[in-house]
Amino acid sequence: MLGEVFSFVHLNVQEFLAALYLATDLSDLFNQSTMSDLLKSAVDKALQSENGHLDLFLRFLLGLSLESNQTLLSGLLTVAERSSHHKEDTVQYIKEKIRENPSTEKSINLFHCLNELNNHSLVQEVQEYVNRRNHHPGKDRLSPDLWSALVFVMLNSDEKLDNFDLHEYHPSEECLKRLMPVVKASTKAVLCFGNLTGESCANLASALSCSSLIELDLSYNKLGDSGVQLLSNGLKNPNCQLKILQLCNCSITDEGYTDLASALKSNPSSHLRELNLDYNKSGESGVKLLSELQEDPHSNLKKLL
Repeated sequence: MLGEVFSFVHLNVQEFLAALYLATDLSDLFNQSTMSDLLKSAVDKALQSENGHLDLFLRFLLGLSLESNQTLLSGLLTVAERSSHHKEDTVQYIKEKIRENPSTEKSINLFHCLNELNNHSLVQEVQEYVNRRNHHPGKDRLSPDLWSALVFVMLNSDEKLDNFDLHEYHPSEECLKRLMPVVKASTKAVLCFGNLTGESCANLASALSCSSLIELDLSYNKLGDSGVQLLSNGLKNPNCQLKILQLCNCSITDEGYTDLASALKSNPSSHLRELNLDYNKSGESGVKLLSELQEDPHSNLKKLL
């Protein structure tokens, strides 16, 4: 007769047990250099994962690799001393990966990994930047790793992310791309006069389908019809929560107006109630389509400028 069988359904428990198994059952097979190699390999595999399914496993494994935790696990380890490694080597390797990685989302998990290794140097550096920014907004330029650190700090802050203003950092497409996770977590994003082009609209369209954004101001950017077409793809998504969209003076013509009207018409669950298109190059047909939508009793669009 088989003994008791336990089933651990929650993903966090599964990830922890997997990390615990690797940290204990295999610890006697690794010397100092190979244990470090194992951790670096785990970092690489987590970064290669498209859905992030190794992120928690990696955090647990790095935490268990610390000497203080190895001591606590001494009853499970065959030779605890052999699983120790030079922590600083792993810390520096993770920092290199943060600098190399263009994805802010993937870098965020690496900052959690640094926390597991009790290293907060990049976060402390970006905290100093935040303090300087409060006195001189938009003056400093950050390196890619510190952009990621800034996102990590803001997303893990106790303060609620209500309004995001690009001018508090640096009005550019690069800055917007780096801080996109913060934009997604905010309810209002002010991106006017941001030196943005249509290229930014692809990321914004994706953000509209999975964010808290209720108000978005893109006025006085050279988005053009191509940018508005991309943005319209986000407005079509039934998960889009946007209620107010400001597109004043964005070089939009009749074609862009038509794309906006088509997007809103194709999404009966659209929440958009206010649309500002002042100072654009519209024609009669585009304005007519949007005006008809405004008059439609089934449409939420009530204010059209």
